Amino acid sequence: MKALSRCLTALTLLSASALSYADDIAAPIANKGDTTWVMVSTILVIMMIIPGLALFYGGMVRAKNMLSILMQVFVIFCMIAILWAIYGYSIAFTEGNAFFGGFSKVFLKGITPDSLAATFTKGVYIPEFAYIAFQLTFAAITPAIIIGSFAERIKFSAVLAFTFLWFTFSYLPLAHMVWYWAGPDAYTDASAAEAAGATAGFLFQKGALDFAGGSVVHINSGVAGLIGALLIGKRIGFGRESLAPHSVTLTMVGASIAWVGWFGFNVGSNLEANGLATLVLLNTLLAGAAATLSWMAAEWLIRGKPSMLGGASGAIAGLVVITPACGWSGVMGAIFLGLISGGVCFWAVTMLKSKFKYDDSLDAFGIHGIGGILGALGTAVVANPALGGTGVWDYVSNSVGEYSFATQFTSQLWGAVVAVIWSAVVSYLAYKIVDIFIGLRVNEEDERQGLDVSAHGETAYHS
Repeated sequence: MKALSRCLTALTLLSASALSYADDIAAPIANKGDTTWVMVSTILVIMMIIPGLALFYGGMVRAKNMLSILMQVFVIFCMIAILWAIYGYSIAFTEGNAFFGGFSKVFLKGITPDSLAATFTKGVYIPEFAYIAFQLTFAAITPAIIIGSFAERIKFSAVLAFTFLWFTFSYLPLAHMVWYWAGPDAYTDASAAEAAGATAGFLFQKGALDFAGGSVVHINSGVAGLIGALLIGKRIGFGRESLAPHSVTLTMVGASIAWVGWFGFNVGSNLEANGLATLVLLNTLLAGAAATLSWMAAEWLIRGKPSMLGGASGAIAGLVVITPACGWSGVMGAIFLGLISGGVCFWAVTMLKSKFKYDDSLDAFGIHGIGGILGALGTAVVANPALGGTGVWDYVSNSVGEYSFATQFTSQLWGAVVAVIWSAVVSYLAYKIVDIFIGLRVNEEDERQGLDVSAHGETAYHS
């Protein structure tokens, strides 16, 4: 009897252990390697903003406005970080309607270290806190890009007020429209896919591809910058006095730091450390290099001399153009986009700006707006498997779907046009509201003195 009792006890324990093991197998857990990569990518994008973008922009203004640019970028980053945690993440990445998410995760309520976020592979997850932090950096850099269009002449208080309005009503809706979906595990069969698709963002439903922010970040910010430049007006002395960069050295340093950070931006957007991530890495590297060479060649041919400022600007243009396409383009497609973007963005910041005589101070529209549009539409070309692209994954069949260039180009056109119109309308209204209550532009005396002293009471350099 004792032997039988011991045997039954052992069987009971073994059965309980087996059930516990089965539960552990069934319960999804975060992949440690992917989690590590997303955290590292988050840190890289922070470096891309501060100090990367700040120094890239800061070197291009006159010395008397250097600290004002650093201050604007630094404080925008901090401000958006807090707004993202309070309500931004919830509006962008929870289910609501096709244009706005809901309020179920305001103040990040209900999210714990055990909460998981989907990746792009069925059954593979990362901690939701890692995803929140990563997406925070995208939300922060986008309004910081805008300030390049109206640098050296806007009130600091106006920058902050505009950023709050624009982030809430332009960035968050576009992020939701482009990137919100139920995740790959929801796509079990055709009917489940249809139901899941109905809850996705408007542009996701349209089939628009934007791997890392061509529409959400670059078109969105570039158009907002152009509207700002037009409404605020030209800098004093524009077209009559020298408004040359005070330190191309710092601009080169900033561009280089931004380039390194861009690997977090693009490769991190894959959310997984796998083979596709290595393709994104190489695409990001080669597109920036190709655009640097094509911008330099265009400048050398037209102006007689290649400049360091042009080289740095070309690199950023190439990184912008590959951003929406980096996960779908083949390697040669990335080089192709880079070569095209260098010449096109050079034309935009020289001839286009000169023709229409708007003062896009640091070429936010010429590089990010134009480059973003080019990349969004170009994605339809380079994603084609017949041209070396990866095609688009069908989560129902678990294979690459049949590719139609015409269909995909239409989807990309939807994404670009909606981003341009949405950003333009929201930006115009936001600038007008700020102008009524605060005023957008500093007075002439403060502008001539420089914003470092007039707005912040300090100087970047001491003689």
